[in-house]
Amino acid sequence: MRRTTIWAVLALLAPGARAEPRDTFARIDAIDRASLVMTVETGIVPRSLGATIARALDQVAADAAKPGAERPDDYLKIEPLITAIAGPDATRMHSGRSRQDIIPTVLKLEQRDRLLALAETLDAARAALLTVAEREADTIIPAYTNGVQAQPTTLGHYLLGYAGALARDADRLRETWARLNLSPLGAAALGTSSFPVDRRRLADLLGFDAPVENSYDAGQLAPLDMGLELTGLAANLATTAGSFAQDLYAQYHQTRPWILLREGALTGPSSIMPQKRNPVALYGLRMKASDVVGAAQAFVIMAHNVDSGMPDYKRNQAEPPGRTLAEAAEMCRRWTRVLDGLVVDRARAADEVAADYATTTELADTLQREADVPFRLGHHFASELVSYGRGHDLRPADLPFPEVQKIYAEAAAGSGLKPELPLDEARFRAALSARGMIDAAKGLGGPQPAEIRRMLGVARARLETDRGWLESRRQSLTDARARLDKAFAALTQEP
Repeated sequence: MRRTTIWAVLALLAPGARAEPRDTFARIDAIDRASLVMTVETGIVPRSLGATIARALDQVAADAAKPGAERPDDYLKIEPLITAIAGPDATRMHSGRSRQDIIPTVLKLEQRDRLLALAETLDAARAALLTVAEREADTIIPAYTNGVQAQPTTLGHYLLGYAGALARDADRLRETWARLNLSPLGAAALGTSSFPVDRRRLADLLGFDAPVENSYDAGQLAPLDMGLELTGLAANLATTAGSFAQDLYAQYHQTRPWILLREGALTGPSSIMPQKRNPVALYGLRMKASDVVGAAQAFVIMAHNVDSGMPDYKRNQAEPPGRTLAEAAEMCRRWTRVLDGLVVDRARAADEVAADYATTTELADTLQREADVPFRLGHHFASELVSYGRGHDLRPADLPFPEVQKIYAEAAAGSGLKPELPLDEARFRAALSARGMIDAAKGLGGPQPAEIRRMLGVARARLETDRGWLESRRQSLTDARARLDKAFAALTQEP
C-alpha cells in the first residue's frame, strides 16, 4: 500500500492551497498523529502496534479524502474507523487523552489559522491605507468634531490616523497569539493521567509554543477567556472599520460629495431611480463590521454565568470565536476594496473647507504668536468674525478687510490693547487659509508635509515588521508540520 501522509491527503483536497488542516476531521487527524508519535516515543504504545495504528490512520485519512466521503467531526466517530482497520488495541493511542482536551486543541488549531488569516488581511488593509495616504498626502479636506467641521487637515493625515489605529490592532493580535498558541493536549479530562504523557512533545509536534501549564485551566478555563480575547480583538477592529465607513457616509449623504467610490463593482444602481449610485462596497463594509460586533457579543452572552467545564463556550468551528475571526478577515478584505476604489475630488474637498470658518483657530494663534494678543481675546475676535461672515453669507476669503478691522477694534475695546488689528491684509488672509494653517502646524503627528512624510516612513517600516512576524509564525507552523510528518512516516515504515 502506498504510504499517504496527512499533508498529501490535504493537498489532494485543495490543490494549490497551503498543506494545513482545514476542517475538524483534519485537525483531529493531526492530533491523532501527534498523539501516536508521542505515545510510541514514551513507550505507552509498543512500536510495532504504533506502526499498525499509523497505517490505519493513513487509510482513514485517504478514505475521508475521497469525493463525497464522510469526514466526522467527533473523535468518538473517528475512533471506530481506526479500530475497524487496526483492531481494538488501536485505542491505546488514546491513553492519557479525553475529548475534554481534544476539543480545545481542535479549537486552538482552528483559531490560530483564523488569527493568522486575519493578520494577513489586516496588514493588507493597512497597506491600502498607506498607499492612499501617500497619494493624497497634500489633499486638503475638512475634519469634524462633534459632527461639525472643526479644522482643515489633509486626507493623508486622516488616513494615517486610521493606519495608527490598525497598527494597534496588529499589536493586540501579536500579543493574543502568544496566549493562543499554547497546547491543551495531554491534560486529559482535567487532571492529566497516570500515563507518562509528554505534553511538551505534543505541543511541539502541533506547532504550539508550549502547553497550557495547569491541566484544569487547559481544557476548562482557557477556552472561555481565550474566546473572549479573540472576539474582543475582532470587535475592536470592527468598531474602527465602522467608524471609517460612517466617515465616508457623511460625504455620500451630500449633494456634492468630495469622495466617492469608483463606479462598477463597488457601486450599485437603484431599481427605480436612474440617478442613484448606491455605495454597495461601503455599506457592505459597515454591515460586515456589524456582523463581527454582533458575533462577539453573542460569545460574551454564551460564556456569561457558565460553570467552568461546561460546553457552552467550546462549540465547533462554525461558532464564535473562529467564525468571528473569519468575519473580521472578510471585513478587512472589504475595507481594502473600498480603499482601492476611492475617488477623491480634491478641488471639491478644498472648496468644502473654504466655505466654512474652520481656520479661525489659526487666526487666534497667529495673533498671539506674532502680535502678543492673548489667545482668549483673539478667540473672541475670531468668533465675532464668524458670526459676521455667516450672517452676511460670506466665505472667509470674502470678508471685507475694513469690516475685519472694525470687528477687531470692538473686540479689543477695554482690554488695554491698541484698537488697530496688528496684521496687514495679506497676513490676515494667509492666516485664514487652509494651506497656511496646515503648513504652520508644528506639533508631533500633525498634518504638515514633513510630519506626513515621517509618519508614512514609520508606518511602512512597522507594517513590514508585522509582515515579517506573520511569515515567521507561518514558517514555524510549516516546520512543525514537517517534524510531525517525518516522525509519523518513520512509524509507518516499521515492519
